[in-house]
Amino acid sequence: MRFAKKRLRATAHTAVAVAMGAAALTALPTTASAAADGLSVQYRTSATGAAADQAEPWFEVTNTGATSVQLSGVKVRYYFKADSASATYRFACSWAVKGCANVTGTFGTLANPTATADRYLEIGFTSGAGSLAPGADTGDLQLRFHQSNWASLNQSDDYSFGGSRTSYGDWTKVTAQLGGTLLWGQAPAGNGPTDPPTDPPTDPPAEGAALFDDFNYSGHTDPRISANGWNVRSNSGGPGVPGATWAPENVTFATTGGNSIMNLETSTAGTAGSTEQTEILTKSTKFKNGTYAARVRFNDAPKYGPDGDRLVQTFFTINDLKAPMADDYAEYDFEYLPNGGWGEPANILYTTSWETYQPDPWVAVNQHTEARQSFSGWHDLVLTIDNSTIKYYIDGQLFGTHGAQYLPERPMSINFNQWLIDLAGQTSTTARAYDQQVDYVLHVKDQVLTPAQVTAKLNAYRSAGIRFEDTVPGA
Repeated sequence: MRFAKKRLRATAHTAVAVAMGAAALTALPTTASAAADGLSVQYRTSATGAAADQAEPWFEVTNTGATSVQLSGVKVRYYFKADSASATYRFACSWAVKGCANVTGTFGTLANPTATADRYLEIGFTSGAGSLAPGADTGDLQLRFHQSNWASLNQSDDYSFGGSRTSYGDWTKVTAQLGGTLLWGQAPAGNGPTDPPTDPPTDPPAEGAALFDDFNYSGHTDPRISANGWNVRSNSGGPGVPGATWAPENVTFATTGGNSIMNLETSTAGTAGSTEQTEILTKSTKFKNGTYAARVRFNDAPKYGPDGDRLVQTFFTINDLKAPMADDYAEYDFEYLPNGGWGEPANILYTTSWETYQPDPWVAVNQHTEARQSFSGWHDLVLTIDNSTIKYYIDGQLFGTHGAQYLPERPMSINFNQWLIDLAGQTSTTARAYDQQVDYVLHVKDQVLTPAQVTAKLNAYRSAGIRFEDTVPGA
């Protein structure tokens, strides 16, 4: 969680659950098979607040039985209360000793809701996770989940949440089963711990040619940026304020919580000469059909100075317009305007698929989807292009579907930039600056991945310690 990126609740549980009594809870098994097989689960959390942008249940699963256990047969369930009836959730693995590519997360709905649980997160393992010998444990499973729209979570009424658990310890408010047999924990009253989950799992996607960059660089002059196929823009020209500078030194990199982040700063003091915009783009135009993804942090307010500039914060793909209204032009945009612009009075986010355009006089052939609301904060952005449609996802939810008329004829570059539409939104000559941040970028050639599969692929890269990969062939 993004990423947030990363994208990813602190008191005792309510008296209602306590009043039900241990007799009403699902009991531990006493069968002979349970004596031979045994599991225990230790739990901790690093998101200890009653309100949080994401829950972070971390686990260690131990084989307490006398025989080896295949992890592919193990299921661990964490029970929680949905924040609304329509809430949907996304799972992510931040790190796992067994490898995040071998960990899956699935959400289910309880048949008998209680005051502290009506949903659960079920953790599973692929065959690649291997087995546990008697006495062995999985090591850290550093997991997280969040609402698909990144709305705040209320953890205080979640059955499995333990806000004071900041170090590992046995936790019976999660359940563990092996081959459908409950071996650990107590499910919320009246619920079977083995009912099948309702959402598809986040299994790691199949391999394919891909570009992945975690933006782990020392600065804009780091030679690896160019070696990895990126250009930090310094040449003049549009878009944006005529006469503004594209300033490569304002593209910076930092590490936050062990994760590398790229920052694009755009600044102005109300004149063209004082305006500095930022852009980074791939030098190669070799990307066409497939999946594009990035975790981006949009910001509504400047980091200093007066607010109000008509700013555009972006993630997009594009190729060159060879002539006005050329039919082989292509562009696919996520564009956030925190202070409005283009005739809009306030914040708005556009996704736009372009067929072509003519700059003078202005003629545009495109399809767009928009949302007039604040998108300040981290967001998972996914664009998919196949042979029939273009789809845009924000935080795991389908945002817009555009038709076959707008499919690309030629490959494109991948770009991030932040620029000012004009200087009319804020006329002050006081200096101000705005930040847009990027956690990672991913393109998988000719494969349409779900947002959950994007997260699984991201986690697989990070669990393997891969900071950069580019196996996409040249155009």
